[in-house]
Amino acid sequence: MIDRLTGVVAAKSPEGIVVDVGGVGFLAEVSGFTMREVPAVGAPVTLYAHLHVREDALQLFGFANEEERELFRQLIGVSKIGPKLALAVLSSRRPRELKQALATGDVGTFAAVPGIGRKTAERLILELREKVVAQGLGGAAAEGGPGAGAAESSPLALARAALMELGYSSLDAERALAGLDPALPVEELIRHALTRGR
Repeated sequence: MIDRLTGVVAAKSPEGIVVDVGGVGFLAEVSGFTMREVPAVGAPVTLYAHLHVREDALQLFGFANEEERELFRQLIGVSKIGPKLALAVLSSRRPRELKQALATGDVGTFAAVPGIGRKTAERLILELREKVVAQGLGGAAAEGGPGAGAAESSPLALARAALMELGYSSLDAERALAGLDPALPVEELIRHALTRGR
């Protein structure tokens, strides 16, 4: 399994990025987001990789960061979403913006991607929404460590941690949650906070 490519940018084209690794050129298909993040030809680069195995081909995909690669892997796990369509989704918005759209059930964001209709967008949200929210909670909750107190596991604290995982500052998260009923489930708190905006 190829986990990452570290080398020099040998070429950039609509087909993807060619990374020269020790004299061997690897062509990695990338999203528009990653294409913008990759430096100019001749500059050093590291791409996080995903090798997609099909009966008739091996496809190598490259990503600017692990967050984008993880989202790609989640997308291709959804029925009728292949690698090309997943790249189209990743090209439409930054990874954290896409996660926010999943968390809030923003069908329009995904339905606007060429090749994804409303029904596919709804299925995509249905299958990935809980995973995205759970990942946000898991990553932020881990920072508290095993000695974290009960207050840190309250719905409000978990919702605040999830919002910060989605890119909110601590202050923005507090403002977004201000005035909400602390007895609401974590997912409801997050949904209400995200729909308020920043």
